[in-house]
Amino acid sequence: MQSVPTPPPAPTRRGLLAGLGLAAAAPLALAAAPRAALRDRPAAPPARDGRAVLLRGAALVLTMDPAVGSGPLGTLENADVLMRGGAVAAVGPALPAPPGTRVVEAAGKLVMPGFVDTHNHLWQAMIRGGCTDRDLFGWFRACTDPQRGRLTPEALHSFVRLAALDALQSGVTTLVDWVDIFSYDLVESYVRALAGTGLRFAYAMYPPAPDGVLAAKVKRELVDPVPLGSFQIATHAARAARSDNRAHWETAQELGVMLNSHVLERPEQRADDPVGVLADIGALGPRLLMNHAIHLTDAEIAAVAAHDVRLAHCPLSNMRLASGIMRLSELGRGGVKVGLGLDGGTNDTSDFHALMKAAIGLQRARATESEVFPQVHDVLRMATLGGAEVIGMADRVGSLTPGKRADLLVIDPAALNFAPRFDWTGQIVFNGRPENVDAVFVEGRALKFGGRLVDVDTARVVREAEAAATRLRSA
Repeated sequence: MQSVPTPPPAPTRRGLLAGLGLAAAAPLALAAAPRAALRDRPAAPPARDGRAVLLRGAALVLTMDPAVGSGPLGTLENADVLMRGGAVAAVGPALPAPPGTRVVEAAGKLVMPGFVDTHNHLWQAMIRGGCTDRDLFGWFRACTDPQRGRLTPEALHSFVRLAALDALQSGVTTLVDWVDIFSYDLVESYVRALAGTGLRFAYAMYPPAPDGVLAAKVKRELVDPVPLGSFQIATHAARAARSDNRAHWETAQELGVMLNSHVLERPEQRADDPVGVLADIGALGPRLLMNHAIHLTDAEIAAVAAHDVRLAHCPLSNMRLASGIMRLSELGRGGVKVGLGLDGGTNDTSDFHALMKAAIGLQRARATESEVFPQVHDVLRMATLGGAEVIGMADRVGSLTPGKRADLLVIDPAALNFAPRFDWTGQIVFNGRPENVDAVFVEGRALKFGGRLVDVDTARVVREAEAAATRLRSA
């Protein structure tokens, strides 16, 4: 375990009350640094000024690293987590606090890595709850296609911000957004909205074929300058679009990024032979992310496993659109890397706990067996480190391994829907809701704290999205 300097002298009462301006009200009690270090410190949640933060005495820590804790989830009880310089510095019991560290008392709470959303369409927040009686193709015709053409940069910004903040408050710290928005001003607004939330994100751009020049420009000018932003190339694999698919794959290779494709979301898409197309253009491999992949054959599952292709599973959206049930148990037995995705407007909310529960429940209903893959530990891994592996970020996020980026969440189980304690790891999946997420840190910076988003006027965010939706629908 990494050593840290001797802790500072005990804080004064004045320091406790003045340090963050939150000591009297926040559910997580804060122990301040020495008085001299507090005189010019602005009132703010932990780590807003770049100082180290120590989460002290969490009842349960799931590191997702068996080398840092016990069992497959890296479980520790009554442990601390030290964040410094945007990274996890140490995890363990009774860690000393370096001078100037902000200590957050986490007694009775749970700490784990942030959720990784491997597939989303944030702009679709404008059509939440819409077209509830339609399948995938009917939903395209009645909801997405009519609304997408009406988008303005200002409206788009409001919808993306709304949905991204909803994901954040649910515990998502990293997300992948598959975007078929073409004009540069719309893309600029989209990326700006994402960057403004403080989330870690991958912008998967579907280029107007075969416009690799525009994709390179978006990556260079809009995404690369964002410290927490990364880029992917999106496509729709199909026989009729094979030339576009090839161009997209070539662009992804030139830019050194992943190719991100919808694959076999509906059985009718079998005629498109998307897996065969992706194989023909040479894209099968660890730099290919397939979304949905519900209707894979045994041979295709074997090919995906053999080539280490990555998959995004969107169970709530798949249920909503009557698309089918992914063969997740078979994929798990084959060792395929699978993450979880919220999938935009047809997920309707950003509740990652509900997503995990559905991922387990659908497989049990399909197999009429309770011991089928995934179990609780499997789905918790899929939601965190597994998702990070799927999008090629496991070296940075997904576990509380010292040296990785400090993207994590704090769950408060002292709630009517969560208590009493029986098996907290199971309760995270089966009982948890977004309101149990007490704090969210990205790069060691608090984006949600004391159950509230930091520096976000949520009422204004909602008002702006409502006004934008009203304007577009009346246009």
